[in-house]
Amino acid sequence: MTGRTSGVTDDARPAMVGGLADLVAERSIIVCCGSGGVGKTTTAAVMALEGARQGRKTVVVTIDPAKRLADALGLAGLTDTPSRIEGDWPGELWATMLDTKSTFDALVLKHASTPEQGERILANGFYRNISGALSGTQEYMAMEKLYELHDETDFDLVVVDTPPTRHALDFLDAPRRLSRFLEHRLFRMLIAPSRGFVKAVNVAAQTFLRTVSKVVGGDVVDDAIAFFQAFEGMEEGFRRRAARVNELLAAPETAFLLVASPRRDTVDEAHFFADRLHEAGIEVQGLVVNRVHPSFGTGPGRRSTGTEAPHDLPVGTAAVTAAVAAGTARRADTLAGTAIGGLYRNLAEFQAVASREQAHLSGLADAVAPAPVAWVPFLRSDVHDIAGMGEVARYVFARTG
Repeated sequence: MTGRTSGVTDDARPAMVGGLADLVAERSIIVCCGSGGVGKTTTAAVMALEGARQGRKTVVVTIDPAKRLADALGLAGLTDTPSRIEGDWPGELWATMLDTKSTFDALVLKHASTPEQGERILANGFYRNISGALSGTQEYMAMEKLYELHDETDFDLVVVDTPPTRHALDFLDAPRRLSRFLEHRLFRMLIAPSRGFVKAVNVAAQTFLRTVSKVVGGDVVDDAIAFFQAFEGMEEGFRRRAARVNELLAAPETAFLLVASPRRDTVDEAHFFADRLHEAGIEVQGLVVNRVHPSFGTGPGRRSTGTEAPHDLPVGTAAVTAAVAAGTARRADTLAGTAIGGLYRNLAEFQAVASREQAHLSGLADAVAPAPVAWVPFLRSDVHDIAGMGEVARYVFARTG
């Protein structure tokens, strides 16, 4: 990735930060990605809330099994059907949680040639086992849910909260993996029992199937055979759908928002996400860094408009903050043994932490430039309701200068 400039300095940050509100206004899909524990779920909810405040009909969908989104929105729980959150915003705010099996069921019924074919597959024991447990199923169904909410409902903005692991980006490959599977010779043989599968069973596969039957049971093998037979004729619909989902992920209307925190491990994870997206031909469109330590007034060029609470935002550079921390430490040594000397020592330690964080984050901001960057400081309490999300939004969507 070339042509990138730092997003950490005070001069660079104002124009970049303002862009996140524009992102909400202009895009129809925002995918929030990042490692666990960085505030990704809260950030997704904040982006959706901003959409509603801009007058858009917005839905946020989570595939995070921890269900933190429901708590943040003040809901008892989330289901596969979007729930509306009432508030004093001009638009609408909705939330839903991915139910992998329900989404898979709906997709089967959609592409079945007859209602009977669909019901036969849903009742199949093999299908019931794989619909929720097969590797990659959740990732593909997350993208299917995204496509459904974007193309088959009247939502203006869909915000997606992804799982808190490195595997969160597996959904980028899920549509392509499904297409490759549907094109595989073995699959095409299995869905054509009269032409291929029965012949294979009669010749070479009988011994293999007898062995498998002894391990997993004959009923399981019979269900698997029946499933692939019942699936015949549906593969083209699944293939076309996967292609459309893949196109949607790369479309200009879709934005990927990276969420991170100042810790070295989470910054490394964020670099991994940015690199992986870049390899897929997708650039990060925004960066939110949560739980940043304040710089305590260090560094030149501080300015305030009186609206953005700048004392909580990183200013200057890591080198400047480190130099100021060293100066504070020397002052603490001079005043050692006094009450104010202890306060200077505490200040020097906090400034040193801020310096390390700025060093970590400057490289990350460089890696995603010219994407807008927002810095969210440690807050007085955890975010667990709409009011708390509003406090986070002050920093995510702050405009300075």
